[in-house]
Amino acid sequence: MSEENKEEVFEEMEEQEEAQPEENNQEKEAEEKDSQAEETEDNQPQEKEELEALKKEKEDIYQKLIRVQADFDNYKRRAKKERENDLKYKSQDVVTDLLPILDNFERALQTDTNEEAMENFVEGMNMIYRQLLSAVEKAGVEEIKAEGQPFDPNLHQAVMQDSDEEKESNTVTEVLQKGYLLKDRVIRPAMVKVNQ
Repeated sequence: MSEENKEEVFEEMEEQEEAQPEENNQEKEAEEKDSQAEETEDNQPQEKEELEALKKEKEDIYQKLIRVQADFDNYKRRAKKERENDLKYKSQDVVTDLLPILDNFERALQTDTNEEAMENFVEGMNMIYRQLLSAVEKAGVEEIKAEGQPFDPNLHQAVMQDSDEEKESNTVTEVLQKGYLLKDRVIRPAMVKVNQ
């Protein structure tokens, strides 16, 4: 073999060696792709399960959020209503204490007077009574109309019975003590005599 032939053979061998790694690399890449595809196919059911679990957890959290939001909205409404009621009925305790005073004024003013001095005294008491009544009415207090009305256990307290054939049954015939409302709340029911 000549030198030239030897060199040609070496060059061919080198080219084959260089070509073999490329073929080996291509074979390795193809094998890796196949193994990745197999792994992906194996992992797909597991990934679907994880995805479903996450979706369920998300839905549960969302439902809890909706319930908490609704509870908070209800709380705000209740608190607002309680504040409004507190403001609306804030004078109830004061008015309750003033009602016996009004009753005593009315009883004192029902007495008959003969002398002029006594009439002046009664006139002064009348003025005080009207001022007190005006102040209580400004606070939202109003008298419960009872006489001649049908008996209502929410507004009236029956303490006596009457038997008047001229009046309808279950009708208030006499008011023994006036009842009062504060706005729309009964602060004292009227004590009444009711026809049988």
